[in-house]
Amino acid sequence: MIHADFDLEIPEQLGRVHFVGIGGAGMNAIARMMHRAGVKVSGSDRSDSSTCQALRDIGIPVEIGHEARYAEDIDTLVVTGALREDNPTYVRARERGILVLHRSQALHWLSRHDRVISVAGAHGKTTSTGMVAHGLRHGGNDVSYVNGAAIVGMGETASAGSADTFVLEADESDKSFLLYNTAVALITNVDPEHLDFYGSRENFMQAFVDFANAATEAVVISADDPGAKEVTEQLATDREIITFGQSESADVRLSDLDTSARVSFTVTANGESLPVQLRLFGDYNAYNATGAIAVLLHMGYTLRQAVDALQDFQGVTSRLQFYGRVNGVEVYDDYAHHHNEIKALLGATRTVAGSGRVIAVHRPHLYSRTQLFASEFAEILEAGADHTVVLDLEAAREEFVPGVTGKLVTDKFVDQSKVALIEDWDEACEYIANFSQPGDIVVTMSVGSLYRICPMILAALEKRYGVAAELPPGGGK
Repeated sequence: MIHADFDLEIPEQLGRVHFVGIGGAGMNAIARMMHRAGVKVSGSDRSDSSTCQALRDIGIPVEIGHEARYAEDIDTLVVTGALREDNPTYVRARERGILVLHRSQALHWLSRHDRVISVAGAHGKTTSTGMVAHGLRHGGNDVSYVNGAAIVGMGETASAGSADTFVLEADESDKSFLLYNTAVALITNVDPEHLDFYGSRENFMQAFVDFANAATEAVVISADDPGAKEVTEQLATDREIITFGQSESADVRLSDLDTSARVSFTVTANGESLPVQLRLFGDYNAYNATGAIAVLLHMGYTLRQAVDALQDFQGVTSRLQFYGRVNGVEVYDDYAHHHNEIKALLGATRTVAGSGRVIAVHRPHLYSRTQLFASEFAEILEAGADHTVVLDLEAAREEFVPGVTGKLVTDKFVDQSKVALIEDWDEACEYIANFSQPGDIVVTMSVGSLYRICPMILAALEKRYGVAAELPPGGGK
């Protein structure tokens, strides 16, 4: 795993820039923005994708595979933390002594002259970033933004605006969120994660304290989340702190929460209360919206303007994203990969399913996370879904750990009839199609490339039922 060098001085001019892993959500967004800023950009990835082709379509050359020669005719290499240190392109760049930037440093370079709103938290930051960016643009503030997923209705994961404000999703996984010149910090929650990097809960919590204390204007932070409250207690006394949540003490308060269908609630700030009706499902989206409203209020919006903007927000991709329907069986995809995210997701999916069954398709992500939380995953999946299919483990940035597979999760189910371990995707799709019945909701959940199984599930359903899938506009991702 490659970490950012916090002491590295980044020059004003980067020259020719090559991105390794350019197909990733964060990487392709940064590459697009550099390209639009006039930087000569190229990239490579281990496999081709629609994202890679979309980059080619706007004039960014993208190669498939990892080769040393990609580092020959460039001045700067941009990498992700997940990149292995023996990657041929990275090794050659080091041999040549050219500038190597972590993706967060490249994002810092893009936002270096702007008023930065950084959104951080173990859960909800992608949706919250989308809400803030959408809300500001809805009010006529043409902000730049970089998000971990495309914002529905805005079409992209990143966009360069004409205003001097930059909204970005700030990654806490390796402390890189400390790199940005943050003016406003939005902290959705502080649920200890990435302990493989931090080593201890204390180190993780301290990173959030440092992130918040570095904000030059304001810290907008949950009043309900236990970890966030711990962080708030440790903030410097000269901070402007704006709290949000259901707590009676919250500056921007959420109440009258109704999740029986699409989320509705009441928001109260500065003595004024307004009803809010979101287009989204799940109580967590009420919290995300309330945090975003708090940011918009700090940015000078009235409560009415902030509410109107959030009621118009359509969500981000890979967050309970509808892929299609076959004979009454609906297929959704979600980014949830932490056990608490999955718990919230299954609650929202149950609302969508109504009287139908919820079939969860879980791909364990990371050896370390699976080892640490196998029991929690099993307990939440068994309680929240009617049936669960566990796939092969996604190692991502980690080295192989013998004995750590999805079986650690499935073995923890009390009722073994509610779970199946099927590591082969083709077999899993056939199993899901045969198990399903009209009215069921199939929801895939994991970070990474799991969304690619959704068209495979739809194809298996088509084969079983002999009817074509009904697809959303655009046909999914």
